[in-house]
Amino acid sequence: MSVVGAFTKMDLTKLRTYLFIGLVGLLIAMLINIFVDSDSFDFLISIVGVLIFTGLTAADTQKIVRMSSDPSLDGSDSALLTRLSIIGALTLYLDFLNLFLFLLRIFGRSR
Repeated sequence: MSVVGAFTKMDLTKLRTYLFIGLVGLLIAMLINIFVDSDSFDFLISIVGVLIFTGLTAADTQKIVRMSSDPSLDGSDSALLTRLSIIGALTLYLDFLNLFLFLLRIFGRSR
């Protein structure tokens, strides 16, 4: 999805907003599942989590590509470029980590 996010011409900023709202809903559903303790609801949460973080990976990659090609950042302020690159790397790291954890929840179930 990073490759899709880097090379697509479609604007993913609107999608990123919806995915963030879905992430908040996912956190609320996970909180509810703590009290309900349903295996099927947990499986559904894991699938939705994979979909959300897959979309966020593409949207965040596109955001990083657009920031790097911004003409106002011509390289004169190296401290700002360093901060933006660290924030972008951390954002993608968190997307990949959460995606991996939700995939692990799906495929790591004991039968």
